[in-house]
Amino acid sequence: MASAKFQFSFADEQESMNVDFDRIQRAVTNVFEDAGFVKGSIEIVTLASEPMRQMNVEYLGHDYPTDVLAFPLEVDQARKSVDAEIVICPDVAIDLAKDYNWPPEDELLLYAIHGALHIVGYDDHAPEDAPIMHAKEREYLARVGVDGAHSRDAEE
Repeated sequence: MASAKFQFSFADEQESMNVDFDRIQRAVTNVFEDAGFVKGSIEIVTLASEPMRQMNVEYLGHDYPTDVLAFPLEVDQARKSVDAEIVICPDVAIDLAKDYNWPPEDELLLYAIHGALHIVGYDDHAPEDAPIMHAKEREYLARVGVDGAHSRDAEE
């Protein structure tokens, strides 16, 4: 396969956590490359709870802060190109990581991977699809050195 050329941009709009965007970029790049994409523009945005709640209301009609919102702006299989935005919420990660006894940084990384998987076509809304997506999440976590057995999705 040709060398992948993804351009990443990052917008850190929160103050709850120091975010390792390099690690997120590596994980998300793996997802897109494995799906056959070789180029694209990816924006990763971190938001605090309240702006994330507002986006969740606007785009999904859910009045609570969510973990991740994924926006496939342009997905062109023929050109092997993807332009997307993944919005993740460190506040939610900090909160939920306690429940699953693992670092909030790993929980946040899970959100970025989850968003990328949605963009390339995976889904977890149907009961038969969730285990497949969650196995993929654990695979991509492992590829950047995170033991996904401690993640919330490992119970599948």
